[in-house]
Amino acid sequence: MIEVTAYRDRAVMVLGLGRSGLAAAAALREGGAAIVTWDDDPKARGRAKQEGFPVTDPTVLDWSHVDALIPSPGIPLDHPEPHPAVVKARAARCEILGDIELLTRTQNEARYVGITGTNGKSTTTALIGHLLQQDGRRIEVGGNLGAPVLSLAPLGREGTYVLELSSFQIDLMQSPCLDVAVLLNITPDHLDRHGGLEGYVAAKRRLFDLLREKATAVIGMDDAHCRTIRKSLASGVTVVEVSARQALDRGVSAAEGTLVERLGETVPAIDLARLPAFQGEHNWQNAAAAWAAARAAGLKPEHAARSLASFVNLPHRQELVAVVNDVRYVNDSKATNATATATALQAFDAIYWIAGGRAKADGIAPLAPHFPRLRHAFLIGEAMEAFAATLDGKVAYSRCGDLETALKAAHAMAQAAGERAAVVLLSPACASYDQWKNFEERGDAFRSLVLKLPDAKPVTQMEGAVS
Repeated sequence: MIEVTAYRDRAVMVLGLGRSGLAAAAALREGGAAIVTWDDDPKARGRAKQEGFPVTDPTVLDWSHVDALIPSPGIPLDHPEPHPAVVKARAARCEILGDIELLTRTQNEARYVGITGTNGKSTTTALIGHLLQQDGRRIEVGGNLGAPVLSLAPLGREGTYVLELSSFQIDLMQSPCLDVAVLLNITPDHLDRHGGLEGYVAAKRRLFDLLREKATAVIGMDDAHCRTIRKSLASGVTVVEVSARQALDRGVSAAEGTLVERLGETVPAIDLARLPAFQGEHNWQNAAAAWAAARAAGLKPEHAARSLASFVNLPHRQELVAVVNDVRYVNDSKATNATATATALQAFDAIYWIAGGRAKADGIAPLAPHFPRLRHAFLIGEAMEAFAATLDGKVAYSRCGDLETALKAAHAMAQAAGERAAVVLLSPACASYDQWKNFEERGDAFRSLVLKLPDAKPVTQMEGAVS
């Protein structure tokens, strides 16, 4: 745990009592702050009380005695409307910051690598952490991925924190802290939270406002939003461009699966296509960005190349779970929007597709170019009728409602067809919140159901890292 001493003997409200909120409350209490907490969920308030944290409704709290509000990233700051506690805190001119800001102020001698983007940031974060760890560095990985940052170990001057940063978390950061900042890509997402696409792009752009002096900005060049941001960066910022689609005169590219560094030093090219964890264009971008970040952190190319080959991808990201009679069963629960699902549909043929949940603004209409790969769609969740309307007349589909029903139907159809290289693919193109707590729970349920199928042959993570 990180002991946060900046608010010793001062009053702090922690708003939102999930994992990150409770970790923040514990770190502040350990550092001597006077903590008060709140969560709109009575069950979460009950858990906080069990851990000894005072609970007070922010609408009746005397904010004149509160020095800081620490909201969890999911708490609305402005859109669709600010949480009542945020309104009260602003009126009292109370500092509003997140747990990552507390970390960087407390562990200010450590180095920081921050990674954001609409898609691929978890894999890229894990890969950067792997590359640095394999080089013998003292590192901790967290943020939007894995452990809450204030539950990580203190590292000091010799350590590096590798942090996945959502747009929500960036909103709550203030101080320049990043030695390397990575922006992978931007496609429409979380538009309700940011008041539209312009606000979402601006939130991602703020990542580069958090750079320290002599820091490096790594930016993907394969979408128009990132290219525009690239042009806006100050001339004094060291920028490394990355691309999975085109060779770059200067930067790191991975076009057609061959990673090429052109930054002045002669570095041998790497054939990513032969590595199980880097199948598909999206993973080539992840690899190029992670390579650029690790090199900016001082990693030698021969060490980076060796570590790439030993990387095993994260669960829920085109994770091959099992094979039944030559039909593959793939868990891509992390695909919570159409852009993420597109990468899976590009990677496979003869797809029996399980999709649905709580839909994002663009639905699945952008996936139309990939519909010829679909043998049948099995629709679930709140998006079932909307997705059926999009697919009508283009792709055969079944309304299944829930995941278990969808898997049974997809399994039966795929097995009866007996087509080689067929895939039963969970890639929902939706958030999970209509039926599950998060995408991990949804993916775990899919994995459990698949492994119960007759004749299912489990695939180990090393064998099954197809994304």
